Amino acid sequence: MLETPALVAHAADLELVIRHVLAGLGHGIHAGRERGAGVEFSEYRAYAPGDEWRRVDWKLLARADRYYVREAERDSHVAVWLWLDATASMAERSRRVQGLDKFWFARTALACMAAIAQRQGDAFGLVVCSDGRVDFTPASRGPRQLQRVLAALQRARPVGVLPDADTLRANLHFARSQSMVFAATDALDWPSPLSEALIRLRHMRHDVRLLALRTEAEANAQLASGHAYRDPEAPSGLHSFDRDSRDAYRAALDEHFSAVRTATRRHDIPLCVAQVEQPLGEVLRAWLRNPR
Repeated sequence: MLETPALVAHAADLELVIRHVLAGLGHGIHAGRERGAGVEFSEYRAYAPGDEWRRVDWKLLARADRYYVREAERDSHVAVWLWLDATASMAERSRRVQGLDKFWFARTALACMAAIAQRQGDAFGLVVCSDGRVDFTPASRGPRQLQRVLAALQRARPVGVLPDADTLRANLHFARSQSMVFAATDALDWPSPLSEALIRLRHMRHDVRLLALRTEAEANAQLASGHAYRDPEAPSGLHSFDRDSRDAYRAALDEHFSAVRTATRRHDIPLCVAQVEQPLGEVLRAWLRNPR
């Protein structure tokens, strides 16, 4: 079994991690819809791995000798958008757990959210900010959409910086209808074009949830004295740590995240701050928790 972050980090099969984490999660992204009211039959489609057996039309199976699933259209619909910060700072590695970094954790958390959305029958899509660009996987439903999103997450790499504010603002067209937005970042660049875009989405009355990731070493200033560090998104200088600079770093980090908490609270954006060394299921529960 995958019991610890270390074992999870070494699992090459992302779908295996998803199955393990979701087995103990026990709830979905939002409250389930009532059956019957607001649900109309739309069409049949061929069964695909991952479809629920209760949606198979057994009478049609007897006639056609093939599995078909009943598709339904709902009056009420909430799209789920998964937003990944794939900039260079997300490549920061855990000093304690080999093979684990912020990007792996963020990507895997969003993959689990995609699997939950697919299980609930919601449309879901992916937004990746990397190297000054915005890449989309358009929202859709079903197991094939899950495979598309997982493939896009697997292809993503943590490089470069965020897109500028104008680029992000021009790309907010994806959230035209009511949406839930789950954004995973390290929030080190705040305020930023990303924070401005998320706040804008919240003012458009979308439900925005933010996951801010840190490594244990970052959170506790466990950085080796005498070693030089370079900011991956501003590589013009080197930084070294002694006792005084470590204390200054810790104070600056606390002040920064206090400002992030204040800003997200002001704009009614639930914030989940987590360390990548924490169990993934525990972080997902906190991220999904409805604070209202």
